[in-house]
Amino acid sequence: MIKKKSYWILMLTAICILAVTGCKKEGKTADFHIYYTDSEGVSLVEKGIKPEGKTQKEQIDEILDKIQKNTDDIDYRSPFVKEVKVKEWSVKDGKLIVDFNRNYQKLSATEEILLRAAVVQSVGQISGVDAVLFMIDGESLQDMNGQVVGYMQPSDFVKNTGVSLHSYQKETFLLYYGNKQGDRLVKEKVSIRYNSSISKEKVLVEQLIKGPSSDNETAVIPAETKVLSVSVKDHICYVNLDKGFLDTTNVMNPELPVYAIVNTIIEGSSIGGVQILIDGKTNVNYMGKISLEKPLSRNLNIVEGE
Repeated sequence: MIKKKSYWILMLTAICILAVTGCKKEGKTADFHIYYTDSEGVSLVEKGIKPEGKTQKEQIDEILDKIQKNTDDIDYRSPFVKEVKVKEWSVKDGKLIVDFNRNYQKLSATEEILLRAAVVQSVGQISGVDAVLFMIDGESLQDMNGQVVGYMQPSDFVKNTGVSLHSYQKETFLLYYGNKQGDRLVKEKVSIRYNSSISKEKVLVEQLIKGPSSDNETAVIPAETKVLSVSVKDHICYVNLDKGFLDTTNVMNPELPVYAIVNTIIEGSSIGGVQILIDGKTNVNYMGKISLEKPLSRNLNIVEGE
C-alpha cells in the first residue's frame, strides 16, 4: 500500500479550484472540459474540447492522453509533473481504475491534489464513468493513516472560484450520536474547521465516523467505515459507504447508525432526503429491518428529548 505525506490534510481538503476569471473558454460547442493547472500551478483551469473519440474507450484514452501533455498556451499546464505517467487503466461497472507509475510519490501536497482533482473531473464527464479509483503501481492509494482513499467522483471536488488552495473556515454543526445506553440518539453541537472546498455533507459524515468528543455520547458508526463518495442532486444527498458500515457488532438499535447520518445531514440544510449506498448499491436491508433502497427522511422519534 502506498502512503503519501500530509495526505490526511489532502483528503480533508479535496480541492478543485477553478480559476474561471482569467480562464479562457474555448468555444461554446465544447462537449468536454479538460482540467489543467494555471501558469503558477496553484489552481485548476478548464479548457473546452470536442472529443474525436466516439466510444467510451476512445474518449478515456483521448482525455488521459491530452491531460498528460502541456498545451501551447502557458495558461494551461499539464498537472502531470515530475514524470508522473498513467501506466494503464480499466473500467468495469462504471468504475474507472487508473494506475500511475511510482513517480506519483514524488508529488508535493499541492501537485498531488491538483492532479487528482484534474483527472477525476476530466474523465468524470465521460458517459458511464461514475467513479474513479487511483492505484500506484498496482497498489491502492492510501492516506497517511493507512486508509484507502477509495473511489472518487467529480462532486467530491467543490468548485470554488478564486478560493485559496488552503482556505479554511470554522462552523458549528448539530450532529447526532448515540446516548450512553446506545438505544437513542442525542444531539451535540460540534465546531468543525474544514476546507471551504470540501462539501459540508462529506465533512459531517466523516465527523460522525470519528465519533463524539464527549463521554456522554457514543459513536454509532463503525470506525472502520470508509466514505467512498458523497454527492447532492435535486436536494437528495447520496452517501456511498463501504461494507464497514454493515459491521453491527456493537449496534443495539439498527435505526441509530442510519438516522445519525440522515438527521445530521438534513439538520439546518436544504437537503430533503438522504440515500445511503453500500459499495454503490441500494438493494440493502440494514440488519434486516431498514431498507436503504430509497432516500430517507429525518426521524426525530428516536432522539432523546424530542
